[in-house]
Amino acid sequence: MHLNPYGEDVVNLAADLANRRPASADELASRCRAAGLVLEHPVVPGDLDRALDALDGWEKVVDADDERERAELLNRMLATAAAYPRLTDHAGSGWHLHYRDDRQPLGELLFSLIAVGTALHLAGRGMHRLRRCAVTECTTIFADTSRTGRQRYCSPPCANRDAVRRHRARTASA
Repeated sequence: MHLNPYGEDVVNLAADLANRRPASADELASRCRAAGLVLEHPVVPGDLDRALDALDGWEKVVDADDERERAELLNRMLATAAAYPRLTDHAGSGWHLHYRDDRQPLGELLFSLIAVGTALHLAGRGMHRLRRCAVTECTTIFADTSRTGRQRYCSPPCANRDAVRRHRARTASA
């Protein structure tokens, strides 16, 4: 996966993994491959544990009360995960930047990708562009990649459900 910038692809992968947590190392590997990651090592149960730890930390970033808290939590992840930037052509698919050490196991790789990708997404698009769906009973996480930066719902069905609910509430009170 060419992650220049890291942001959108990685943040969407993180949201997908957080919303539907992988149950096994094999499932984690399969979903990462489907997202375009090149896996350089066999995936082991420890990779799943590390990925789930990364997702736990990342959900705290998603649920932060304000921008400062979000930045502080993400900076802690970055301090643990990131290395100096380097050019690489590890998969023979073209030169691109990595913000991590080479040849990491998948769990460490995901931790680094999620931390750096989220930081670039939020710094480039706005600190508010990572959230949970506005429908009260929906807990789905999504990255707001809309042009306007005002996406409130994870999907059109949730947006429609909320619009119907608001309409019914208006007509009932009228």
